Amino acid sequence: MIISSVSLRRSQLAVAALFLVLGFNFGTWASRIPTLKMQLDLSAAEVGILLLASGLGAVFSFPITATLLHKLGSRKLCLLAGSAIPLILIALSLAPTFPLAMAVMALEGIAVACLNVAMNSQGVEVELAGKQAIMSRLHAVFSLGGLLAALFASGLTLLTDSLWIHFVSAAGLLWLGVAFARKGLLPEQIKDAEQSNGKRFVMPKGIALWLGLIALCGTVVEGSMSDWSALYLKEMAGASAQLAPLGIACVSGTMLIARWLGDGWRTRWGAERMLTGGGLLAGVGLAMALVIGGVVPALIGFALVGLGVAAVSPCVYAAAAKHGAVALAAVTTMGSIGALMGPPLIGFIAHASNLAWGMAVIALAATLIAWCTRRVDWR
Repeated sequence: MIISSVSLRRSQLAVAALFLVLGFNFGTWASRIPTLKMQLDLSAAEVGILLLASGLGAVFSFPITATLLHKLGSRKLCLLAGSAIPLILIALSLAPTFPLAMAVMALEGIAVACLNVAMNSQGVEVELAGKQAIMSRLHAVFSLGGLLAALFASGLTLLTDSLWIHFVSAAGLLWLGVAFARKGLLPEQIKDAEQSNGKRFVMPKGIALWLGLIALCGTVVEGSMSDWSALYLKEMAGASAQLAPLGIACVSGTMLIARWLGDGWRTRWGAERMLTGGGLLAGVGLAMALVIGGVVPALIGFALVGLGVAAVSPCVYAAAAKHGAVALAAVTTMGSIGALMGPPLIGFIAHASNLAWGMAVIALAATLIAWCTRRVDWR
């Protein structure tokens, strides 16, 4: 596909806008969980179930996302899912009961999964059209979207406590992002490997299965570090209340930097070397921090985790998209499963022994990234 430099730049910005939209959506509702808890009069357990509804929606959306991507193509699915997400956000602000809020969050999970698959497919289309790696920076833009959403929420709550006003305002910004992306998205060029056989949905196997396992391990690491790093610092490393939040800051900071620079690294070293080295760096670095103990080794270990796993999502989604819609949907779904099962698993292990052993599971998952990477033919 021949594309001018101006059109290529427009397409890059269009896909980046969708990554920003998805990150902003996540950050918007996550920043108002305390308000949702109070508005719906939820217990802590019910908040957990509400979040679980979103994860389950994403996990069980695999047949839906694979079929829609196969039938509509990534461009139309991006616009469909991107337009639906703001409506779901508004519906969440208006949900009068816990069961209805759960239903809305399940729809959120499905819509997010559809957009996630479609925009990553578009990212690969733009990479192929421009012969330039951009996936890592796109995932960095997703992280930026979450940060901007948190800042927007903080600023708006100074003016009003209304959840509805906040979510309607955020929805307007999300629709602007989708409208901006509309003209720059590319038509489909990658064809499904299963299309010629008439298949729309199959269980992942072969390369798709190994890529999915890498994605699963990566999201186990990311999700668990987000949920447990602060508690580990406080309870196991003896950090003060002021230092404990620095754990997630170390992970997020190095991950954002690595993703912004990761496209150049992927071009120079290739995905296999990045994921193998990154998995070992994260796993060994965290394991050593746990053995040594203390606040400083923990913060260094957490920073190495962010640096090591930053390339997982960009590299794996880019590789899966080249094998078609079904492969990409399968990999995305397995990544959702990792994000869903990782944090509770750490909690169960910590309850049975202590949190240090729970964190050791994160180190093991990071190391498994390197092992699974060697099973994939990245050519």
